Amino acid sequence: MYKLISAKILALLSKQVPATGIGLFRLFYGLITLQEIIFLLYFNHLIFDPIPYIDVEFPMIPFFLTIWVVIATFIVIGYRYQFAVTCNYIIWIIFVNFTPMQRDFDGGFDLFMIGAGFFLLFMPGDRAFSIDNLRYKLNTPFVHYNAHPKPKVSVLAYYLPIAICLGFLYFDSAIHKMFAEHWRNGLGSWLPATQPYYVSAIDMSALLNNKLLQNIIGYTILIFQFTFIFFFSNRRLRIAYLLVGLGLHLGITLSFNIYPFGLGMIIFYTLLVPFKWWRVIGEIFTANHSSLTVFYDQQCPLCNRTVLILNHLDIFKCIDFKSAQEHAAHYPALASINNETLLTDLYALDSSDRIYSGVGTYIQIFRKMRYLFPLGIILSLPGINYFASKKYRSIADSRNRIPCASTCFAPQNLQINTLYHRYFEQLATQKPKAFSRKLSKILIALLLLQLNSSIHYGLIYRLNINTTQNPIINNISQASNALLMVSQTFFGITPHALYLHDHFAGYDRILAITYTDQNGNERWLPFVNEQGRLLAPNWGRVHSMWANIAVTPNIDNTRLHKFIMKVTAFWGQKIGLDINKTIFHIKLKKISAPSYWVYDQLHKNMASQWVTIGSVKWDNNVISFDLPSNINEL
Repeated sequence: MYKLISAKILALLSKQVPATGIGLFRLFYGLITLQEIIFLLYFNHLIFDPIPYIDVEFPMIPFFLTIWVVIATFIVIGYRYQFAVTCNYIIWIIFVNFTPMQRDFDGGFDLFMIGAGFFLLFMPGDRAFSIDNLRYKLNTPFVHYNAHPKPKVSVLAYYLPIAICLGFLYFDSAIHKMFAEHWRNGLGSWLPATQPYYVSAIDMSALLNNKLLQNIIGYTILIFQFTFIFFFSNRRLRIAYLLVGLGLHLGITLSFNIYPFGLGMIIFYTLLVPFKWWRVIGEIFTANHSSLTVFYDQQCPLCNRTVLILNHLDIFKCIDFKSAQEHAAHYPALASINNETLLTDLYALDSSDRIYSGVGTYIQIFRKMRYLFPLGIILSLPGINYFASKKYRSIADSRNRIPCASTCFAPQNLQINTLYHRYFEQLATQKPKAFSRKLSKILIALLLLQLNSSIHYGLIYRLNINTTQNPIINNISQASNALLMVSQTFFGITPHALYLHDHFAGYDRILAITYTDQNGNERWLPFVNEQGRLLAPNWGRVHSMWANIAVTPNIDNTRLHKFIMKVTAFWGQKIGLDINKTIFHIKLKKISAPSYWVYDQLHKNMASQWVTIGSVKWDNNVISFDLPSNINEL
């Protein structure tokens, strides 16, 4: 295996492909991280306070989350890439391991994001759609933007994250699924979609009530997950795996209320898109002909840098920038402007031969760029236009022109010192065979860590093998647990046993919370509604807290009381209740989670009647419960 992996890596190492997919992967990863941080800020008191708004244990959490917002924004725009992804990786680990996020509020994708963040450390995410890419263009301002080579990266930067973050995950998940009866019955996607706690606001009943369709979806997922790791790189099958994978995770995103997990998986498929598709998509969205020609002073460093920045922002290629010294004479419309005057401003010519200069040129540039059209409108407003023109004039008249020799215009291959550049380009170029051997050992180590997790949880745990009777096996089991701690913490390798039989077996009751308002009317807390659905924004990790930890097939009163306390204190404050003067009611309804297909099971579960089983009161910020001692018997 070692020689096979090493030979494969060596063959792929020198294959250079466009960086487009990796740039988009970095951008989308940053956006998902950003939305999750905003989610944490909104639910800050629910997640991090022992008693929301009453016992605030981590008052600095919003400050650190705000810092994280800045870092995630850097990742989105591709600024200071290596610094940003390194900080992000460390922060994910700290928040998951030293706060209640993983213990009580596991969003189902924290460890997945840690694994993806680990690979981003070594990926060339700064090569496309990034400010960093612009930064090293600006190091040679006299080089025309068309002279800079289009960024190319090794195809390994695409294949390795897909193989490990998706391939290993899918195979491990498929092993667990084979122990679940509803998955063996082809109803793996159907069963959770019939449970009110798990569904989104979109009614998928038309699909759920088609048994044949559900069987096709269920068995397709099993085949897809078992075979993905072996065939995703096959040119003939790549598109099939791309479409099935996108359909699977788009379905999760739309039909379930764990949308962060679905979106987190979808971003990996930007790495699976065939490279020629990006070229075709680019040709569709970019302009066939430039709608504005801008003339700039080629001997002015400020003008050259401005053009590089504007061209970088012109993602639809609507603007053509030309040297005034070399090209202005070829345009009759500019004949009335002498050369000296032409070099004092940034001039532009549209398709109707209308001439613009100064701030007027910038207004036209922003309008023609399409997505910056509103900025062009704002800049043309009377007051703003006056101050912009005044500022522009002061800068344009004080700029320095530096005569430049021909060597200044020679393109230079400048690179930021990222880990990818250091190892995958410099080291791999100098010693490709030695590098492929080292990388093979690392991949085999990761494979062994994944196998340890899959065997430990997917086989030994599932088969109920007793490891304590034999001292040797017991020692091996303890060593396996130690490895699991390391692999889970730093690489996000964890069992992917989501929504299996041990989760739904006995899941025949759900709970909700209402309260009595000042007029004596009973109202639903904006948490679980009359249907039993968890309302937005109580999705993702808040859903996991309630539906996977508080309410389970065997409800533990200690955990249930803890989370009822958190929910009533948090939402009571959010909607302006005086919790010390409010009575909260705990309601229960019976549902069914069969491992065989039942027509219209979702609506049957939603239509089940609620019964009030107890109440909760706060007195001087201390909660008391009037609930049955064993809810499992109700």
